[in-house]
Amino acid sequence: MSWEDQEDQTIYKVVVNHEEQYSIWPAHRETPLGWNDAGFAGLKEACLAYIKEVWTDMRPLSLRQKMEEMAKPQS
Repeated sequence: MSWEDQEDQTIYKVVVNHEEQYSIWPAHRETPLGWNDAGFAGLKEACLAYIKEVWTDMRPLSLRQKMEEMAKPQS
């Protein structure tokens, strides 16, 4: 059996950046610069399911804010 055939038992944590974009990171490693712990950890599948549930708008935060600003009526 190769390492590719083995089930991934790594515990991951969900991380989020300043643009509210999500990713996973091995829980035993220090959170990378520019990312914050989102408060969820588990096996890869559980973390990806959590991200799918909470990350409902894939647009970066800055784009969403700009689009909201442009949608406001100009006075």
